Amino acid sequence: MTLVDKPAGESPRRSGPIKDDRHFVTALARGLEVLHAFKSGEERLGNHELAERCSLPKSTITRLTYTLTKLGYLHHIAESGRYRLGLMALTLGGTTLSRLDVKEVSNPFLQQLANATDTMVALAIRDDLSMFYIENCRSETAILTLMLGIGSHIPLGTTAAGRGYLAGAPAGARQTLEARLQTIDPVGWPMVEQGIRQAMADLAEFGCVRSFGDWRREINGIAVPVRLGSGLPLMVVNAAAAASSISAETFMDEVRPRLIATVRGIEAQYHAK
Repeated sequence: MTLVDKPAGESPRRSGPIKDDRHFVTALARGLEVLHAFKSGEERLGNHELAERCSLPKSTITRLTYTLTKLGYLHHIAESGRYRLGLMALTLGGTTLSRLDVKEVSNPFLQQLANATDTMVALAIRDDLSMFYIENCRSETAILTLMLGIGSHIPLGTTAAGRGYLAGAPAGARQTLEARLQTIDPVGWPMVEQGIRQAMADLAEFGCVRSFGDWRREINGIAVPVRLGSGLPLMVVNAAAAASSISAETFMDEVRPRLIATVRGIEAQYHAK
């Protein structure tokens, strides 16, 4: 029986010998139980409903939802005072992945772009020092030597998606991430830093960032940050293809304006919901 399926009032953390297990972290279990209380990525729940589903005091639930919201696993809807699963919950499993409203809104736009440009198009969020694909579309004729899909992780510092995130992020957040990237690879950092600085200039001048063979020599890609507001984290849409099939010039001349229009369409559609 999963946490979602448990009858009301039954709490697995209290069953059998678990409560007497000194290695068992009750606070962690309670936080996970709150996440499992959402039966879909679209469901909205308040603290009172969560307290009933988790059989926990409302004061405890209030602290848990506050912490989970700060970490990005829950999203607080100010208008209603309720919560829904946040984008960071995507990293916990595929159930949430298939139901978040941002995926529902973005998918037709991404598929249309993929079909029109013969590229692989993805919507990504940051997961620590990598970018995490939460949606992925490709045309039947797209040529890629690297197979990526929903749930794939790609590097933050050298890919178009990662550079799109860094170029679009607030200065303080970007500087913190840059310091971490430099720490883990001090030798390669000068080249990574140069790419990030170029991405910031590209975003200001062209409305997109580029990675033409910088991550993988055979892959060309461009990306644009997506800002949905409402407390949602910064996201990125990127388009990629084999360098042998779509040149850097074609990406900038033909794919770029379509990618920018796609992102603006996603933002407008999401804000209209």
